[in-house]
Amino acid sequence: MPSDTNPAGDIFGGWLMWQMDLAAGSLATRLARGRCATVAVDAMEFISPVFVGDEVTFFASLKETGRTSLRISVEAWRRSRDSEETNKVTSAIFAFVAIDNGRKPRPLNLKKSRAAPKRGNGRAAYGSSSVSQ
Repeated sequence: MPSDTNPAGDIFGGWLMWQMDLAAGSLATRLARGRCATVAVDAMEFISPVFVGDEVTFFASLKETGRTSLRISVEAWRRSRDSEETNKVTSAIFAFVAIDNGRKPRPLNLKKSRAAPKRGNGRAAYGSSSVSQ
């Protein structure tokens, strides 16, 4: 049994959450032009399971900003290794605070031109993982 699965062969939700935090953090750090810390995860929804061998792609998009914070929506989509059909398996909203070198909140300096890259439906892909045995 792979270390990230339960006995039934489903991938643990914690593994998906970890990957989603990486995707959201990548976007937050780029948009904030510096270090960010995850401070909350809202509305985590597990829709359907991910199985060993599935390809999982994570899409992150900026939802809103505050003076020092960003809220980023992340969706995880799966594709079976023997199919082209994809389906959404998990979604959540991650909250980040931009921090300085002393790990204190710092103001954001966002510019419109630095918005998340668009891809078809307005989502940005931040990586794919193939869950292997």
